[in-house]
Amino acid sequence: MRSVWNGTIKIGAASIPVRAYGATEERSTGLHQVHASDGGRIRHRKICEVDGTVVEGADVARGYVLPGGDTVVLTDEDLALLPLSTSKAIEVQTFAPITEIDPIYFARSYHLEPEPVGTKPYLLLSEALQQSGRVAIVKVALRQRESLGVLRIRDQVIVLETMLWPDEIRPPEFPFLHQDVAISEDELTEAVALIDALSESFSPARYTDRYKEALSELVRAKIEGNEVVQPTAARQRERAGDLLTALRTSLADKENSPTDAPPTDAPSTAARPTDNSPTGGSGAGDPVAKARAAETKAAEARKTARRAARRPRTPTR
Repeated sequence: MRSVWNGTIKIGAASIPVRAYGATEERSTGLHQVHASDGGRIRHRKICEVDGTVVEGADVARGYVLPGGDTVVLTDEDLALLPLSTSKAIEVQTFAPITEIDPIYFARSYHLEPEPVGTKPYLLLSEALQQSGRVAIVKVALRQRESLGVLRIRDQVIVLETMLWPDEIRPPEFPFLHQDVAISEDELTEAVALIDALSESFSPARYTDRYKEALSELVRAKIEGNEVVQPTAARQRERAGDLLTALRTSLADKENSPTDAPPTDAPSTAARPTDNSPTGGSGAGDPVAKARAAETKAAEARKTARRAARRPRTPTR
């Protein structure tokens, strides 16, 4: 597993060198967008809305769009000049009980591994956080973006939880919040009692993704029923067609392009027939004549194959 970030945990003048690894991963269903008629994968390209061209990764920059539509283009060199003190450090701001932090602020989780020289201070911080019952409130920059975060302990490992900024939390605007709904004391007491009766310790292993299991069964059934397509073979035929189209275009361009006039002091051989030329006008080595002959021969072969396929067969005795 490769680290996604390396730097230090800074607490005042102390520094603990660490590496960050993604602590979670989303398991996809394995489904892709495909062309319904032949099963070919659908690819998404980056298209410039101005000239319609496909933009390669090396030509992609970042831009700040102004209200009037003008754009300020920022290159990687421009962004590298911005001051970002937390780009290589997780700066501890303060400590607080984790119960005071609404989980809606949490964004992504990262396991922090100490470098060999930082193992002892790392373990000291881990044990101190556990005994204090608090988490460290930090600031850190990942992927050129500064975020709030917390350091908490899970299975003796320090976990960095990046957080959203307050202005990134959407306020709920629902009509019922402004309605006066009466709830009796008896109703509330019964609801609390039902919740207590249905409560148990949380065990993630008890829960499974039923949709993914059913999807796997569906795919397996279609495979066993031979309900599959071969988009690879279709793609190969498409590439062959593209090649023929390109060759025909090149041939047309060659026929329509003017030939260079020979020097006036040299004898012209452009129209001189050769002994082995079947037409007497263009030599056997002429690439245009070869291409025409090859195309004619291929067409005749296709016609012969079609006639043979339509011809009734004599039954054998």
